[in-house]
Amino acid sequence: MTSITPYKNKCDFSILVIFISILFFAPLAFSQNNGDLLNIDTVKAGKFDTGKMWTFEFPPSDYFENTYSFRPSEEWYENVRMAALRFANYCSASFVSEDGLIMTNQHCARESVTDVSGDDEDLHETGFTAWNLDEERQVPGLYVDQLLEIEDVTEEIHNALNEATSEEEKLEIEYKTIEIIEQRYLSDDGTYATVTPLYSGAKYSLYKYKRYNDVRLVFAPESQAGYFGGDFDNFTYPRYNLDCSFFRVYDDNGNPLKTEHYLRWSNNGIEPGDVVFVVGNPGTTNRLRTVSQLEYSRDISYPRTIELIEEFIDSYENLIEEDPEREFDLNDQLLNFKNSLKAYSGMLAGLQDPVLMQKKIEFENKFKTAVQLDDQLKEKYGDPWQKIDSLRAELRKITNLRYALSTNGMVIPQYFYVAEELISIAYELQFPEDERSGQYVGEELENYLESLLSEDFNSELDKKLLKNKIDMLYEYLGEESELVKKITGGMRGNDAVDFMLANSEIITIESIKELVNRGADAILNSNDPFIYFVLNTEEEFEELDVKFDEILAEEDGYNQMLGRLIFEVYGSSIPPDATFTLRISDGVVAGFPYNGTVAPPFTTFYGLLDRYYSFDGKFPWTVDEKWLNTPPEFDLSTPLNFICTADVTGGASGSPVINMNAEIVGVAFDGNIESLSGDFIYQPEENRSVAVHSDGILEAIKYLYKVDRLADELINGKLND
Repeated sequence: MTSITPYKNKCDFSILVIFISILFFAPLAFSQNNGDLLNIDTVKAGKFDTGKMWTFEFPPSDYFENTYSFRPSEEWYENVRMAALRFANYCSASFVSEDGLIMTNQHCARESVTDVSGDDEDLHETGFTAWNLDEERQVPGLYVDQLLEIEDVTEEIHNALNEATSEEEKLEIEYKTIEIIEQRYLSDDGTYATVTPLYSGAKYSLYKYKRYNDVRLVFAPESQAGYFGGDFDNFTYPRYNLDCSFFRVYDDNGNPLKTEHYLRWSNNGIEPGDVVFVVGNPGTTNRLRTVSQLEYSRDISYPRTIELIEEFIDSYENLIEEDPEREFDLNDQLLNFKNSLKAYSGMLAGLQDPVLMQKKIEFENKFKTAVQLDDQLKEKYGDPWQKIDSLRAELRKITNLRYALSTNGMVIPQYFYVAEELISIAYELQFPEDERSGQYVGEELENYLESLLSEDFNSELDKKLLKNKIDMLYEYLGEESELVKKITGGMRGNDAVDFMLANSEIITIESIKELVNRGADAILNSNDPFIYFVLNTEEEFEELDVKFDEILAEEDGYNQMLGRLIFEVYGSSIPPDATFTLRISDGVVAGFPYNGTVAPPFTTFYGLLDRYYSFDGKFPWTVDEKWLNTPPEFDLSTPLNFICTADVTGGASGSPVINMNAEIVGVAFDGNIESLSGDFIYQPEENRSVAVHSDGILEAIKYLYKVDRLADELINGKLND
């Protein structure tokens, strides 16, 4: 018998197991979203893979009736639509009393809290309460939009587009036609209209809005109550956040707005299995994108975006560390970056899941088959998928080089910007003084040069950004590139940074002025590495940039073609991608399997305190003192957060969650980590919308914060006389 030497340790044994797995399970794939080993060939597209963000112009009343035995009336839709609001250009909200009271999230109010804070106040730390109408603070620049009407303008735009002879002309005609339509609705009464393409232009809807500009802060809890758990708990569940805030709209006479349409507060709350609807303005999704477009996002766009966001975060953290007094102003944006990082990381993880991608492949194949079997559709549209595949292949060939040669963007060292400006100055200096633009003469030129390095210029930060840029040039242009060797001296890393700065003539205002004083030829013939780089790449970059835009413009035509195809084959049974316009999403209150157990439908105030004590009260699980010494009338067993299967994405934050009676049962503020793949696919088995429970909001406002006038207004739907 042949002797077999036993493996010496578990590591060796695990290698053997992996090897055997590769041999015997090559046709199988591991799914990140459910942990099962599945045969890819058996994966099928789901009924709601494209989501349930229904538009109000195509409400799925038959589906609601068949699924929930509930058919909303026209009056129900109108009241819900008119009560829902778009909160500035980043969140959703709703009227919750006849006196203009609106509800949204605390994290949506973050910038507003900053804007109304006095010099001696830290309202993020303490929260804000207006104890009477006179104390409600107007937020500078804040507005909310109410959707008044929806009109289908598809025919008018399509008729205009039919006159186009090229994709470039189509884009121009589309822009001009939309502008003409929107101009028809301009008025002095605060109303305006926007035209939004749906299904990539298969349909066009005109939305007429009423804008309210006098919006005042009424109540916002301290930031730690609204963002308990910070970035660690963001996009997770179970959650324990009082992520709500209240504002009030005032009319032109400075009085609380009287509104007919608002959502009443539910007296009965909700139970597991109850049907709910989320009404808000989800930002963007990519569910109708082709497989090749999604693969491009997976391989290029999202990894690159994540890298940029990480650099933003690092930059802001450095700025705060160097100047702690600016933390109050910078932290809002820093939190937004961290939120984006987690979101894009989750989207990328979803695109890297072979099972989810197989669902998209299977849907696309079924869609193609439906078109190919219809002679009329096949004749009319051909094969737009193949065209898009080819265009994405072209993009892949040029994108890395274009990206490496780019000198635009917030994470590019300022020295490249200075170099570009000096080259422009050099071209102007070649003209006599009386033929130059004003800013290139005398004192104006002096002031212009003074402004080239910004006041908050950070040389250490720029060094780090420069090192990143050098690394990118080596990666995408190669170490044999004469350009790279020229500007870096053939060095890498920090040595290359030191070389470029040591050989630069533009790193101080004084050296910049000296170079300009030597004239145009001195600038254009300079051996400064930044000027040399711009001069020797600008033509190639412009060619790549033009080519990039041409490809995308051509692809946009095929996207529109696919959009029309989707609508012809599936009608409104498939909702269009999110466009930050009003949608209604249905679902039920339900837990989901996670971490080897089951997530509960509800969490309570007890859970918040448990999490506080579990982390020994350390940030970001800190709470204000009042949470540790709650009054006897405050019921800790009250539901605080809950989850439902409604389909949401960024922009829907602050959306009201309502029951069949159009009553408030919560306010949506997040999704679970499993929902981040919802950018391109919706999975009702695990995707969850996370909301603050209406009972928890009322319990906290009435008994913990003791804002009786606000609690009474929510209960009664109006201000007390």
